[in-house]
This record gives sequence, structure tokens and C-alpha cells, in this order.
Amino acid sequence: MQEETSLIKPPGFILAGGLSSRMGSPKALAILGGETLLARAANRLAPQVSALHLNWNGPIPAEGLCGFSPVPDEIGGHAGPLAGILTAMRHIARIDPATSHVVTVPIDAPFFPLDLVARLKAAIRSEEDIAIAFSEGNMHPVFGLWPVVIADDLENFLGNDDKRRVRAFIARHPMIAVNFDPPEETDSPLRPFLNLNTPEELAWAGQMLPNQG
Repeated sequence: MQEETSLIKPPGFILAGGLSSRMGSPKALAILGGETLLARAANRLAPQVSALHLNWNGPIPAEGLCGFSPVPDEIGGHAGPLAGILTAMRHIARIDPATSHVVTVPIDAPFFPLDLVARLKAAIRSEEDIAIAFSEGNMHPVFGLWPVVIADDLENFLGNDDKRRVRAFIARHPMIAVNFDPPEETDSPLRPFLNLNTPEELAWAGQMLPNQG
């Protein structure tokens, strides 16, 4: 039974509900190598999950959101990535109550591994484990596989902790670190969990892409 369960892909959420204040415009619609960051994230994550959803707040742009019907934050006030993670948990609990975990990725890290979900899922041992990506000694806390059963605790945490740090919430629960160090021989500066937060960082990443000037 355990072997069969391990083959089932979890659902996934792209978290794009932030204000994108440093980018100056919605990160999801920013262009990198001729594609929006949303399209890049969707293309990488869709094959890894059973169903793909988008956390997005505010109006839908005229050009659309790659066909997604966005899911807004469960709580107001732009409470940061934890609000998006809570939204993912609550949404999946409503539409698929049998699902134990949901995976999240942020919109601004377009180079995440193509085996991200499989390796996170292989690491968990119980319905209460959180699996989190690590690379080169650093935690990447929004790249996580989250147990739906901790949604109530997350909502309470958001209501009582002013800082709302993802790492602080993770510390309340069993967490398994999953290492994604790049191959030693790589010399690419485009690391798997590189975040692009500003127009300058986006332009630099575009120049670093293969076959780009």
C-alpha cells in the first residue's frame, strides 16, 4: 500500500499573491527569455503535480494568467507567503479532502529543479511532515511540501505573530530538509533556487540564459 501511495503526485500551487513592490509590476507577468515568469513556473511544475493552481490577489490582467482561475488569499492584508501557503492548504482541503499534502513554489524563482516534487515527496514519512528544499547550505522555505492538517495552526500563527516568518512557522512542526545542491562541475550562476526580485536582476538573468547575449 505504501508503494502505491508513493506514486501519487500531490497538487501544486504557484504563489504569486504578493505586491511585487521591488519589481514595480506583477512578477508573474515579468518577461524572462521571451516567457512570463508565470509561464516558466507553470511549465516546470505542471508535469510534477496532479493538478496546478495559482495563488493571485487583485484583478486579472487583460492578457490573462496562462489559463489559470486564480485563488486569492484566504486572509486579507497581504500577509506574505504564509498566506499563500495557507490558501493552498485550505483550497486543496475543500476540493480534494483525501489529499494529505500540497506543494508550493514562489513565482520569482524560475529555475527550480524538475524533480523538486518527487524528491520532496520521497522524503516525508507521515501526514504531519513538512519537506523543505535546501541548496548549498541554505533553506528555501517557500519551496515546500506541506501537510494540509496543519492549516488551523498556520491560520492561528498568522493571527498572532506579527513577523509572519515562514521559517518560524516551520520550526513549530516536524521538518525534513531535502538537499538540492547543483552538480559540482556546474559554472552557471543561475542557481536552482535563484530569486529574481528587481528589474535589474531579471535583466541579468536574461543575459545569463543559454544562447542569450
